[in-house]
Amino acid sequence: MTALERAIHDPAPVRAFGRRSPLEGLDRQSVGFVDVMAQSVSAVAPAAAATTVTGLVAGVSAGAVVVSVLVAGVLSLLMAGTVGQFARRLAASGALYTYAARSFGPRGGLATGAAVLVGYGAIAMFALLGGAHYTRLLLRPITPEIDTPLGIGAIVLAESALLTIVLVRGIRLSARVALVVELASVALIAALLTLLLTRIGPIDPASLLPSGSDSALGVAAGALIALTAYVGFESATTLGVEARAPLRTIPRAIRATVIVSLVLYLLAAVTQVAGFAGLGRDLSRSASPVNDLANAFGLGGWAVLADAGIAASFLACAIGSTTALARVLFAMGRDGVLGATVGRTHARYGTPIGAISVSLPIVVAVPLTLAVTGVDLRAAMHLTLAIGGVGYIVSYALVCLAAPVFLRRIGESTQAAVVMSWVAAIALLAAVVAFAAADVSSGSPAMAVAIAIAVVAAIAIAWRLRRPLGTLGAYDVPVADAVLGGVARDDPDG
Repeated sequence: MTALERAIHDPAPVRAFGRRSPLEGLDRQSVGFVDVMAQSVSAVAPAAAATTVTGLVAGVSAGAVVVSVLVAGVLSLLMAGTVGQFARRLAASGALYTYAARSFGPRGGLATGAAVLVGYGAIAMFALLGGAHYTRLLLRPITPEIDTPLGIGAIVLAESALLTIVLVRGIRLSARVALVVELASVALIAALLTLLLTRIGPIDPASLLPSGSDSALGVAAGALIALTAYVGFESATTLGVEARAPLRTIPRAIRATVIVSLVLYLLAAVTQVAGFAGLGRDLSRSASPVNDLANAFGLGGWAVLADAGIAASFLACAIGSTTALARVLFAMGRDGVLGATVGRTHARYGTPIGAISVSLPIVVAVPLTLAVTGVDLRAAMHLTLAIGGVGYIVSYALVCLAAPVFLRRIGESTQAAVVMSWVAAIALLAAVVAFAAADVSSGSPAMAVAIAIAVVAAIAIAWRLRRPLGTLGAYDVPVADAVLGGVARDDPDG
């Protein structure tokens, strides 16, 4: 018997481990890199974002769409690098909330947690509304009644039923459903965009670049809108417990998600800007830019497929965003911030059933109410996207500020990491201010709603902090049973 075989057969006892992980109950180490990346890709929903956000960018910076998308992508890569500083060291379901709590303590953790919950929740609502919008475009020729408030409400309920089943049954099912749906959607949209480029013909590069009339402020305004197309890339970090080799796979997944999204968005931006310029039409006034281009350039049959792909992408986004939302709430439940019920897991499927039960009714009720009361779908989508975008960007900024504190605390601070974090934080805080100013000037009520939510969150946090909290930010740790020779610290017989 070799020394290795003897060590395996009769390992030396190691007492450095506990019996249970603080996040016990989730389906630990059950998904690999592909499923982890599927979580981030589905939350971003690049197929849906590529076909909707470009028009919004054109509305604030018509001549700088392509450059704005590129600037937002570079900023997202900086954020991915900063989030990766935490993801390489902590495996947690609370993600940004956990990272901030480990850096700033309860106040910073709860503030970041509130912001990211608003981000995940509002974007999930946006996705349900977006899916309903494109589904009704598909069904309108067959069933005109679908265009009524009740018809749209029925679509939202159908989406919600599927969402509930997928979330409760487990992360492997939800990740793979989202992956298949989003891969098919991205392939379809990419193929259509490529075909459109061949129909549009030679493109003058100058038409894609800002002209003298497009100031740096215009590019910045466009970039902050474009940034909403990338939000959700970090949601793979909520699978820190369920991922295999999370400290390696999660940073790779979030970085790859941003790169894939950036490539698709640039393709979409170039195609749509060039196509509408060739037609002499205003991109920002189009309700469905890709559909309009497909019809204009003789690809009308593809428009129907595009609607199906975009609707499916929105559904994948709802799955990814709600998956992340539930896991952050679960982490708060385990930390004692919320009731113990929120930290409960499903005995069979290993899903955070308590958090799902609390969050899903709210995520469904808001878009359903907006739909059945006859609120214009595009207006409702803009409202939820703006609120979700602000929540995301605030949470990203706080985590970027937290990274240098965290790295210094563990003795692993580097100049490059600090510079990257500060540059990203300053840019994000500027983006929040600019985003708010642009939205208020447009007459949208989104900022008023966002401020009201922030006030309520601040009051709730202050109320919760009246009683002392322990150390927040629980993360997954190896347990005795999973380690060769592992013995629980409190086991007298070990």
